[in-house]
Amino acid sequence: MESSSSCRRVGIVGFGNLGKYLADQIAANPDSGLQIAFVWNRTPAAVLDSAYASVALEKLEDFRQRNADLIVEVAHPDIVRDYGAIFLQSADLMVGSPTACASQATEDGLRKSALENKHTVYIPSGALWGANDILKLATQGKLTALCITMKKHPKMLKVTEPLRSLCDKVTDTVTELYSGDVRSLCPLAPNNVNTMAAAAMAAHNLGFDKVQGRLLADPHAADHVITVDVTGPIPASGGLPMTVQTVRTNPAIPGAVTGLATYISFYSSLLLANNRPVGVQFV
Repeated sequence: MESSSSCRRVGIVGFGNLGKYLADQIAANPDSGLQIAFVWNRTPAAVLDSAYASVALEKLEDFRQRNADLIVEVAHPDIVRDYGAIFLQSADLMVGSPTACASQATEDGLRKSALENKHTVYIPSGALWGANDILKLATQGKLTALCITMKKHPKMLKVTEPLRSLCDKVTDTVTELYSGDVRSLCPLAPNNVNTMAAAAMAAHNLGFDKVQGRLLADPHAADHVITVDVTGPIPASGGLPMTVQTVRTNPAIPGAVTGLATYISFYSSLLLANNRPVGVQFV
């Protein structure tokens, strides 16, 4: 954790499994060009009792004192809502909880602050396969429909009512807990559908209101299974539209919200989160 003027200083907000993983990767790879500026957690003891006590930040409001170049949120969408635009006054921001952007006010606030302060909002692809391809289609106005289906074991789902009651009743068969627009789903499952939220951000010509999401509870599932169905335009000559379907099976520890492959993907995104244009970028 020695200081280096050439290192990009990273503040980690959230010290759960993903936050710990990122801190460990940065510490274990001193040649990565990254250095830990601070680590903050809602429960300070989690950091103070760890190997990262020397970089612990007890009050999030004091983040400016640590001169971070990039702040990585891996805590909760409330942090993005309450601090995202403020972080962007001083640093770039990687949003690990893009479900926060289901609030139009939050998304607008991030975009406005990034432009005004000449910083970048990074959206990691995480468990979303083909994010940049979706973005390309959306930018050309060629994306006509997008649906993301997520299937997980009920114990892997941290959902609120009315989905909680439905989830508790799942016993032997796969049960559809939700089918509809992603904007309405995000507040009901803020920790589970970040992949859908990232897709809605990439599919900006459709947005949270038109991108569709399905959340399935499978009592026999040992993995997180994410199916992405992309639909392009119907050719001018007629016929069927272009369609692409990807199915990603992500191994997960029993009861875990985040699949194992997502950890690797997130760290890879962190390494790429540098020298991108001002505004919202996907990595």
